[in-house]
Amino acid sequence: MSDSPLPLPPPSQESAQLLDQLLESLFVDFAHWFQRGLVLLDHTPEDLLPLREQIDLRARLEQGLRALAATRSLRGACSTPMAIDLEAMAPWHTLMMRVWNLSAMLRIAGIPLPEEPPLPSA
Repeated sequence: MSDSPLPLPPPSQESAQLLDQLLESLFVDFAHWFQRGLVLLDHTPEDLLPLREQIDLRARLEQGLRALAATRSLRGACSTPMAIDLEAMAPWHTLMMRVWNLSAMLRIAGIPLPEEPPLPSA
């Protein structure tokens, strides 16, 4: 008896398409909120969020956008369906929640914000 895992059968074409659609939808959503965060930072006064924190958040958002682009490119270059580890996406989710928090802080402070464009389709 071997301890090695049994090879998994290749996913069906329908499963692969569903995975691609779900992941692309997530990527579009993350990119939208990271870009929205950059816009919000342009409207954030220092008395609401200190400059050092603004600089840090901007760097994290820009890095998040680069990581999303790289992940999309890697998935696009792969000839077989490829999932993304949830642990890899956890920092993106945390960053997106940080943008939501910033938006709430700005609204509570009464700072007018530009209209939010609708989410693009995947």
